[in-house]
Amino acid sequence: MHARARARLLHRHGPVPLRSVALPSEHGGWSLTAEPALLGLLVAWSVPGLALAVAAMVGFVARTPLKLVLVDRFRHRRLDRTRLAAQVAACESVIVTALVIYAAIAGQSFWAPLALAAPLVAVELWFDMRSRSRRLIPELAGSIGIGSIATAIALAAGTSTKIAWGLWVVIAARSVAAIPYVRTQILRTRSRPGPRWHSDIAQLVAVAVALLGWTIDMVPSAAVVAIAVLATIHLVAIRLEPRRVMVIGVQQLIFGIAVVLTTAIALS
Repeated sequence: MHARARARLLHRHGPVPLRSVALPSEHGGWSLTAEPALLGLLVAWSVPGLALAVAAMVGFVARTPLKLVLVDRFRHRRLDRTRLAAQVAACESVIVTALVIYAAIAGQSFWAPLALAAPLVAVELWFDMRSRSRRLIPELAGSIGIGSIATAIALAAGTSTKIAWGLWVVIAARSVAAIPYVRTQILRTRSRPGPRWHSDIAQLVAVAVALLGWTIDMVPSAAVVAIAVLATIHLVAIRLEPRRVMVIGVQQLIFGIAVVLTTAIALS
């Protein structure tokens, strides 16, 4: 159907609901964005850090309308939803920019981790634009990229460089352990069993990442233990009958909070 025909059809069905272009549908994304923000604030509380944490959450929400705009532009169409999504994304981008500028003025320098994370975010958006955001690479790139906010928050508060960068290592290990496991389990709930070795290798990589951070004195031993326990749970659970998707999501929320709190307590 031609773009203009789509637009006319959209008009006939009434205005586009704001919710449909403004709120993320990825429930797990809320947790994967909040975890590094929470970890950074627990380890190094500061008002500039809080501004960065809020900016990260607003940025996560802004990805939804931005993705719609990118998809429609890539497909050379402009619908009512495109216009509304662009307006929402612009407003949220202004909020994010204002929060980051405030943090830059009020806190210490935090740009390095965000600069390193930028290519990962770009990879995620590239897949978003092609409606392929559910694939493993963009999901890993996005979750690891947003982990940089933990380091940025800690640096903005003037925390030790090693400790600050170690937070990102912990979040990266947590993401590597969680995402392939959850993807495999969701496929299993839909009677589409994929190879377990994808998840198994991810657990080994996650533990290796945490151990590497520990050997160079960036990650506390308690965080390594937390990642190892998480990986072990995944290795066992992937061989059992899969739970419902909602249960898997709640479990991952609990596991993520446990890793964050363990790391924060170890560094306090």
